[in-house]
Amino acid sequence: MRIGPHAIEPKVILAPMAGVTDKPFRLLCKQLGAGLAVSEMTTSDPRFWNTAKSLHRMDHVGEPDPVSVQIAGTVPEIMAEAARFNVDHGAQLIDINMGCPAKKVCNAWAGSALMREPALVTRIVEAVVKAVDVPVTLKIRTGWDADHRNAPEIARIAEDAGIAALAVHGRTRDQQYNGAAEYETIAAIKAMLKIPVIANGDIDSPRKARQVLDATGCDAVMIGRAAQGRPWIFGRIAHYLATGEELPEPSPAEVRDVLLGHLHALHAFYGEDMGVRIARKHLGWYAKDRPENAAFRAVVNRAQSAMEQLRLTREYFDALAAGVAPELLEAA
Repeated sequence: MRIGPHAIEPKVILAPMAGVTDKPFRLLCKQLGAGLAVSEMTTSDPRFWNTAKSLHRMDHVGEPDPVSVQIAGTVPEIMAEAARFNVDHGAQLIDINMGCPAKKVCNAWAGSALMREPALVTRIVEAVVKAVDVPVTLKIRTGWDADHRNAPEIARIAEDAGIAALAVHGRTRDQQYNGAAEYETIAAIKAMLKIPVIANGDIDSPRKARQVLDATGCDAVMIGRAAQGRPWIFGRIAHYLATGEELPEPSPAEVRDVLLGHLHALHAFYGEDMGVRIARKHLGWYAKDRPENAAFRAVVNRAQSAMEQLRLTREYFDALAAGVAPELLEAA
């Protein structure tokens, strides 16, 4: 699969997720097998480009090619300027957000709310594509609600405007993340377009990735929530797609080593205080399949320093690796 001049290999992509797909997580997912990692949503409003949050989101130094940055907004001219700004700061792909279902985004008529206004969609994608000399991609949902599944119409607008690849989440905006993703609309979109189409939604295992690719005919799959606490999912899917062989889930010792590396990266990127706070949600995701997860979170969330957070995490996974129940219930 190619997006403009960029070969995306393997064809397993990390979805943009606000508050999740920061630079440390993108680097980790690429290291563990993602063919492309899209940044968390960045605002198109230039008034916020110099805030601490935006500066972190726009930091792409040292990221492997291609660097994909997602922008969000509603005003074509401002979106075009945001695209130019991000390209000047390292973006090699620009992704337009028309898939986010969050209320605060949709209330501002951004994200998936834009699907209600095909004419505005046309103006935005045309303006962004014209503004930059790098490929522009688009992420959408199947529609606004069950009665308005207009993704095929939006997809046609996107291709005609010069969008280089399209990602489709198999739910409407009003479904949020509830119910099961439906792939029929994605398959119909893939059948009608010449540009690459990426399937997204409920892909949480190597076998499911294969099933979705077969059912939709898509060029790649995009993984979102299933990567939270499981960044090795990209390598497992890539291996299965290439060989038909399912790799085993990582051992507790392997999870420990990945997680400790992730924690070190978070502490270094954000500084100790913010890094410790941001790491807490990731710690919960890494331990979410363990019966003592709640007790682990109750203990490790008390950590106020990077050293303490690393020590508690190491002790927990060392116990699991040794086949010993972690001593957390009493501590909690």
